[in-house]
Amino acid sequence: MELELRHLRVICTVADTGSVTKAAAKLGLAQPALTAQLNRIERALGGALFERDRRGSRPTQLGELVLARARLLLPAVSELREEAARLANSAGDEGATHFRIGSANGPMLGGLMHHLGLDRPQARISPHTSYSSDELTELVAAGRLDFALIGACGEAAPPTAPGVQWRLLAVDPVFVLLPEDHPLADKDELELADLAEARWAATPGDGCFGDCFAAACARAGFAPRELYEADVVSCVDLVRSGDAVALCQPTFREWTGVVPVPIAGIPLRWRQFIGWHIDGQSSAAAERMAGHALAAYADVVSRSPRYTEWLAGHPGFGMR
Repeated sequence: MELELRHLRVICTVADTGSVTKAAAKLGLAQPALTAQLNRIERALGGALFERDRRGSRPTQLGELVLARARLLLPAVSELREEAARLANSAGDEGATHFRIGSANGPMLGGLMHHLGLDRPQARISPHTSYSSDELTELVAAGRLDFALIGACGEAAPPTAPGVQWRLLAVDPVFVLLPEDHPLADKDELELADLAEARWAATPGDGCFGDCFAAACARAGFAPRELYEADVVSCVDLVRSGDAVALCQPTFREWTGVVPVPIAGIPLRWRQFIGWHIDGQSSAAAERMAGHALAAYADVVSRSPRYTEWLAGHPGFGMR
């Protein structure tokens, strides 16, 4: 196996988080997949890079050597890509005709592309989706994306990278997705403790299933049962069949057989952001693009009578 930059990022992420499980969540990978990849990297380098036990992962002597080189190499390559992208796109301005837009799990990408297409009929629009906000941020910093739509749980700050600027678009509560025949499906809201015995489903990558969800469950007096990690369609199928429940955004589009229900006390919230590079080719269009994103958000909310009604009673949430 040839060693690649993405392998060095894996090594650095495991070292920074101190855990293969946490590194997998940050990279938007399943934990078994990351473990297998790390094993292949170690075979290619000729030895173990980490000592792994119940307390986490700590670099070996070989791991420290590789980390030292990786921490020099990765920023240098990132700077090279960024400078090359700036030079290639130096002619870009408000009249840009190609927009590269990234998005994590969120409701606005399709609507943003629709409103941008109406505003710039001749423009070429290239979408890019990812489970990882960190990945999208790196792509914006490197000049490979013009804009990114991401979310952040609670009061957590969006990812940081040199030159990347974020604007807050909306603050939403986090709801629970239930099968429509669930005993709590017709409630105005449910207590999180009512789901103490439930199994949970979630998509990989960014979300509230880290510290925020665990802390909310602890405050409600229970520890959540096992988590099924799957793609969006499979998560919905698990909920529809009654095998799991899932956290969801309140703007979650209607699916037959499932219902989003608010959580009493609003223990979890999700903040929607749009980001761009201040020196990027399309930075002059940032305010207009943010306006298109807000219009897309308004469209999604208008298609959800239940959330529209909820917002009427909770003025601190919704569009900013």
